[in-house]
Amino acid sequence: MSLSAFHESVSSLHRRGAAPFHHRFAPSLLREYDIRGIVGETLTATDAEALGLVFGSLLGETGGTRVVVGYDGRLSSPALLEALAAGLLASGAEVTLIGLCPTPMLYFHATVGGFDGAVMITGSHNPPNYNGFKMMLQGKPFFGRAIAELGERAAAGRVRVGQGRIAFLPLDEAREAYVARLLEDAPREGGARKVVWDPGNGAVGAVLDRLVGRLPGQHLIINGAVDGTFPAHHPDPTIPRNLAELIARVRAEGADLGIAFDGDGDRIGIVDDTGEILFGDQIMVLLARDVLRTRPGATIIADVKASQVLFDEIARAGGKPLMWKTGHSLIKAKMAETGALLAGEMSGHIFFADHWYGFDDALYAAVRFLAMLAHARAPLSALRQALPARRATPELRFDCPEELKFRKVEEIAARLRAEGAAVDETDGVRVSTADGWWLLRASNTQAVLVARAEAADEAGLERLKAAIAAALAAVGLAAPDFSGAHAGH
Repeated sequence: MSLSAFHESVSSLHRRGAAPFHHRFAPSLLREYDIRGIVGETLTATDAEALGLVFGSLLGETGGTRVVVGYDGRLSSPALLEALAAGLLASGAEVTLIGLCPTPMLYFHATVGGFDGAVMITGSHNPPNYNGFKMMLQGKPFFGRAIAELGERAAAGRVRVGQGRIAFLPLDEAREAYVARLLEDAPREGGARKVVWDPGNGAVGAVLDRLVGRLPGQHLIINGAVDGTFPAHHPDPTIPRNLAELIARVRAEGADLGIAFDGDGDRIGIVDDTGEILFGDQIMVLLARDVLRTRPGATIIADVKASQVLFDEIARAGGKPLMWKTGHSLIKAKMAETGALLAGEMSGHIFFADHWYGFDDALYAAVRFLAMLAHARAPLSALRQALPARRATPELRFDCPEELKFRKVEEIAARLRAEGAAVDETDGVRVSTADGWWLLRASNTQAVLVARAEAADEAGLERLKAAIAAALAAVGLAAPDFSGAHAGH
């Protein structure tokens, strides 16, 4: 990274002084939870520089100056970093560069280092040609209206121009501090004797060797080299086909479990000793029980797509279950509001405020999962098989025009209210029946509706699918393709 390039970019922004700064982001770039686009099409270095300038300006208006920046292993990340930092410096911010790291490592340093803001350059679990930005401001998640405001500020030229400063956090020290803190809550002995890890060529590979080398037991890492082309498989551990290699290695090695991560390390996937996949809500049941073992009465949050089994098991273990909206930023904000000690989503985002800092960190979730196994003293497959059995669809996503998606869900909600249905409208509609429950919600990030259903048996699941189809037909929409849409859970 060239300091001269930063200074030249800063100088160019200063030279604009007489001509007001204005920039328009592609409409699809500014999402509900983060900023994300296709590199060279909807996301360019100019966008990154403009983002740095407007985010740094907002930071200054809140009384902050210090911002820490990291980036993932995507091929486009270094160039976006250079442009982003130039914009931040031009706003007068004090910029500390942390280097290549998983997103939760950046969150960790932003939190313990007392930074006023943080920006992570990452495409998360998206394909290699995507990239984007995740942000924190004054210790809180930055999402929704705040992201939309960045676009408005850029278009209107509402920026501050100053002379910032740049510093570098030594990367080896930064990684060591993060890993050392992870290890404070790791098991000292017992639990899993052999673990297969798959960071999927994502940013977790930058720190995983350092972590597993100091954990008890035997550890095998596959696809550990950071490679932004993701040659092994797509970096999303919630899609079963992306876990195929991990499952095969767990079985071949006779391992106790396998652990996978997404591209930037804030989502986790787990397979048991038989190679069976644990869904996000099943992972949460086991972690919730472990938290409640020492923190009885704690509030634990899960999103509306989670199994009713999770909410029931939290209550059975002495906790206070809370259903909330889907979205990692929304969950983090609700945790802070309620004082919840644990939260999770079906997407594999796990958030600990018990001994941790309340942000989603798949590496920390992995450490706590291993500690849970040490306390349980049973094979993971036995713990999974002991969970109440249900029949459920996967998350079904189907097209619906952007301008219609929220309106159609509200029309369905109104019909259900008029019928006297047992409906929860926390996020879309989640309808409880004698068979189980079904869900319809509008995606916050795509022009799609999302459906899911869960029942005690196959016949009940078929009735719930029919109820979804009927609700959609009543507002002029076709049902999703249910073929093959069932799974043991």
